[in-house]
Amino acid sequence: MSTWFNTRTTTAAVSPRARRPSMVRWGATLLAAVLTAMFATAAPAQAASPGVSQISSDPFAPASAPTAAHATEVEPDSFAWGSTVVSTFQVGRVFNGGASDIGWSTSLNGGGSWTHGFLPGTTAASTPTGPCFSASDASVAYDARDAVWVISWLCAHVAGGGIVDVMVSRSTDGGLTFGAPVTVAATGVFYDKNWSVCDNTATSPFYGHCYTEFDNANSRDLELMSTSTDGALTWSTPMPTADNIHGLGGQPVVQPNGRVIVPFESAGGAASIRSFSSDDGGATWNASVQISTRTSHAVPGVRTSPLPSAEINRDGTVYVAWQDRRFEPGGGANDIVLSTSADGTTWSPVSRIPLDPIGSNVDHFIPGLAVDRTSGGANTLLALTYYFQAPAGCVGSTCQIQVGFASSLDNGQTWSAPQTLSDPMQLNWLAPTTQGFMVGDYISTSFLAGQQRVISAFPIGFAPGADGLLNEPMFAGLQKVRPGANHTGNDPAEQAEDIDTVTTAF
Repeated sequence: MSTWFNTRTTTAAVSPRARRPSMVRWGATLLAAVLTAMFATAAPAQAASPGVSQISSDPFAPASAPTAAHATEVEPDSFAWGSTVVSTFQVGRVFNGGASDIGWSTSLNGGGSWTHGFLPGTTAASTPTGPCFSASDASVAYDARDAVWVISWLCAHVAGGGIVDVMVSRSTDGGLTFGAPVTVAATGVFYDKNWSVCDNTATSPFYGHCYTEFDNANSRDLELMSTSTDGALTWSTPMPTADNIHGLGGQPVVQPNGRVIVPFESAGGAASIRSFSSDDGGATWNASVQISTRTSHAVPGVRTSPLPSAEINRDGTVYVAWQDRRFEPGGGANDIVLSTSADGTTWSPVSRIPLDPIGSNVDHFIPGLAVDRTSGGANTLLALTYYFQAPAGCVGSTCQIQVGFASSLDNGQTWSAPQTLSDPMQLNWLAPTTQGFMVGDYISTSFLAGQQRVISAFPIGFAPGADGLLNEPMFAGLQKVRPGANHTGNDPAEQAEDIDTVTTAF
């Protein structure tokens, strides 16, 4: 089944709900880029906490996008290259799938300030308008060879799915404007859960290749890959793996030698996290292998599932994290767990990231893992942003979630005590969907390479306003990777001593 609808996953003094000007007719690509730039104003700030700032808000009037919950922004991805960071996300979440548009926020100075806007040519709410009923599942990549930022996303043509295309929008000016959509796959079927990456190693035989993963929901989530060799202008015919594996939520990464490895959540059969690979620049895709079995606790009231978050270090080691209950007595809560591989074929035993003591009855979910691609070996830098809920198994209004963050300077051998990056959020402050209240099927964390600092992107919900609209804008956190201080997460006294809470007085 598909995640779209049925299962799974800088301080400007302007109103957080400032309305967008009226829509104009579809024009040429240049006009689209110009109009995008017009709306790339600085985001209104609600955050006053150190290291956390608001980077966007939903500007759409209910009349322009009546099927969406306003004002909501959910499900961010991010990517950093040099001092530039681009985050992308859904804006105006639609109850049964997708959103009014895809938003983006770009920082050219490592998170010091942000410019934001919304993709042109997507839906009736976008400027210029586009053909999609709703847009979803935004993912961002950077093609260093061609100096192109690429946002991939899904275009649903009718409410509830039906026909869903895979699209990309390109930026050739450093992520400050995006042009008209380019088609990756549009064959009249229901594609879902896309993710893109580019080969940015200059010595790789496939330098400049970009890869997009997605699945065919009409074929029981058949995993597919498409490749571009010209800066995301054209894309190859979607290809399955050698074993025609079924799954979803794949996140491709590229090793320095050009090998592409795609961890994903399996669909059907035994529940597992698996991966597949390509050694010929995406011409063919190898049969999949199992990373691990998986088991996940259902978080009350929250839309979430054990989709993997994948990253890679300088050596080509692949890191995969997901939510899993195996280490908890009775399986009544989730931890975030981790597995690694040097080749995408043989994977390490699953380890638990020690965010709270075992048995603490705290649910951890929706991980956004980051790995510093300039670090390697025992000195690999890791960072993790995630949501948590306590107590696990809460009911109704007692359920509140928060954003957490932890990091490691020593390849995950020790982890810092967690920081809390948001105040508690009541679930009814968040976008409603068919699968529960939503912050996203995924969130994201990205290293500023070589700086021991990370940018994390995540939505935070606040109490709705007097106008009845929700208030769930997008935020970025700028955190420094800290020593683990032998933190294990298993000693309550140690947990209380080491905790460094950042209270958000928004």
